[in-house]
Amino acid sequence: MHAIRNGRWGRWLWAAAGIGALAGTALLARWLIRNDAAVYIALANKWLADTVIERLGYWGVFVLMAIESSVIPVPSELVMPPAGDLARRLPNWTLGGVILMGTLGSLAGSLVNYALARYVGRMIVVRLVAAYGRYVHLSLDGYLASERFFYRHGSFSVFIGRLLPGVRHLISVPAGLSRMPLARFCLLTTAGAGAWCAFLAGLGYWFGSDPQLLAAMMNRYSHWLVAAAVAGVAAYVAYVYWMRPRAPLPGPAPAQQD
Repeated sequence: MHAIRNGRWGRWLWAAAGIGALAGTALLARWLIRNDAAVYIALANKWLADTVIERLGYWGVFVLMAIESSVIPVPSELVMPPAGDLARRLPNWTLGGVILMGTLGSLAGSLVNYALARYVGRMIVVRLVAAYGRYVHLSLDGYLASERFFYRHGSFSVFIGRLLPGVRHLISVPAGLSRMPLARFCLLTTAGAGAWCAFLAGLGYWFGSDPQLLAAMMNRYSHWLVAAAVAGVAAYVAYVYWMRPRAPLPGPAPAQQD
């Protein structure tokens, strides 16, 4: 498998997969824009806000984002945008409060992963992921990819990792295994999680304000939006090809010193 991936046929397969992904993204983005997907997204976001997030309150945002930062798959995209929509419509919700509780929840969940990894060790972590990861949609390859990302980019990967799907909820584990200083870990996690929560909450706030106007604007600027979607997928394909296959598996990491 390794030879196929890095040989001539592997390169052609990667190229074909990349072109197919870009073409599919362009077609999907164009179809969504032309069919006023913004209106349906806004309606779904409002439904989640009214039926789930409002009932749970600010502490519900905290708890759900804490769970999202652990290995349990609770997508932040289903928590923060509805909360942002509530901040726009309800007087007892504020955008700043939503972002704050989401960020603190993300930090709390990350600290749990960090502490467990720091005190149980890599061997037990890998065994747990291999044995039970499938129950929370976590593969051993996915976890090892987060390790490679951390050891390639160092402490700053804790900040960047909070912005990347598939890495966001796992990056605190290799940080704990390497005994990264707690103050540095909290600072970088808070910065990355805060940026992500602000983006999602702001998106929910903006999407719900006037869906019909937003759909018209998306149709007007559809070529730019399609180009942005294609560029995003191209960046992800490049990341998968250049970073994951070529990064070596990490060995036991030395402890970082304060």
